[in-house]
Amino acid sequence: MEKERIHEIVKKQRAYFNTGITLDVGYRKAALKKLRKAIKKHEDRLSAALKADLGKSATESFMCEIGITYSEISYMQRHVRLLAMDKYVLTPMAQFHSTSFVRPMPHGVTLIMSPWNYPVLLTLEPLVDAIAAGNTVIIKPSAYSPYTSDVIRELIEETFDPSYVAVITGGREENTYLLDEKFDHIFFTGSKEVGRTVMAKASEHLCPVTLELGGKSPCIVGKTADVELAARRIVFGKFLNCGQTCVAPDYILCHPEIKDSFIEAVIHEIKKQYGENYLENEDYGKIVSRKHFDRICGLINQDKVVYGGGSNEETIQIEPTVMDRVTFDDAVMQEEIFGPVMPILKYKDRKEVIDIINSRPRPLALYVFTGEKEFADEIMSRCAFGGGCINDTIIHIATSHMGFGGNGESGMGAYHGKAGFDEFSTRKSIVDKKTWLDLPMRYQPYNIVNEKLLKIFLR
Repeated sequence: MEKERIHEIVKKQRAYFNTGITLDVGYRKAALKKLRKAIKKHEDRLSAALKADLGKSATESFMCEIGITYSEISYMQRHVRLLAMDKYVLTPMAQFHSTSFVRPMPHGVTLIMSPWNYPVLLTLEPLVDAIAAGNTVIIKPSAYSPYTSDVIRELIEETFDPSYVAVITGGREENTYLLDEKFDHIFFTGSKEVGRTVMAKASEHLCPVTLELGGKSPCIVGKTADVELAARRIVFGKFLNCGQTCVAPDYILCHPEIKDSFIEAVIHEIKKQYGENYLENEDYGKIVSRKHFDRICGLINQDKVVYGGGSNEETIQIEPTVMDRVTFDDAVMQEEIFGPVMPILKYKDRKEVIDIINSRPRPLALYVFTGEKEFADEIMSRCAFGGGCINDTIIHIATSHMGFGGNGESGMGAYHGKAGFDEFSTRKSIVDKKTWLDLPMRYQPYNIVNEKLLKIFLR
């Protein structure tokens, strides 16, 4: 799309927002209802597009993308009126007689830049939050998931006036044009490298940003863990969407006393969940592009592979792969894997686990499997990360009742439910001062009486 056309869309959205129509909660609820209806209408097409882009099964597409989007819409429809209300707070004695309250205000014209790995969920869920908060929205879906992006574009164009919600497809050129525009908030999900560019461009306009990035999310398996259950849940989280999940367990830190039994249990679970002919399993997806396929294959050290390791260049698929005897010097530990490769490392004790995690960039997620509450509590308290689970993986993101976001290099800001409403809002602090009384102590000329009164009120 031409730069001038993008500029015109942004200009029209700003004019639309300035009419004040999106401040009405009833308008927002009606928009959410229309969005739900549109998703329902296009549900089969969205599922087919996810299959074409990523090889996802219909069940996985609904469970991990479409269904969670419905849940977020339901949450906002139930709670948006309360979330948008003024919140009254205590007023200090010095402001007698006044009332004080906080009023949520939408940011204005917002930009959502979404990724290719969960192209429905990570486009439409932040859209739900932005609409609920009263913003206008421009969506820029990923060029790496073209089938899904096209369906989303048609869905939005059929449902909303582009002055309210618009979709701009394309690649780097369109991204550049968009980031040259002045927005009131930018919501970006993707890599750290692109996230830095987004933040740098936003800083030119002093535009606030939400960055949902990633990182090497650790998974600790303690010596008191239920090994079979841990293997089942870790295999699910690691190989879901062929490992192309920002909160997937990136690597395993396993206690040496149970490492061999854990690897055996993992191999058993891979066979049980995916069958032994993984690349012929219609429900086992594919890597999004040849570029990413080649990168992931380059991270696999065949000398350390204890299971899997195979691939198919024609279908750009990689088998669920387990690597043992891995160290932090291996290639697979130098970057976020974002693929179906599970490196397993050993740790000596609790202190080493904490030191390993806290000496590296803060991850988006952290998981710990253990039968010891004290061990889990210490890991969760002393390690810095975005969010995580005790004795499970992934599921902390599948709720509208907790915010989801990163920490440090894995991102900033959070969304889902109330956190999403707050992320797309600014909170205005307002004092309503009554006119029937005007205390004189703040006015000049100052005197000893005023000073004593001030000390009474302010201490």
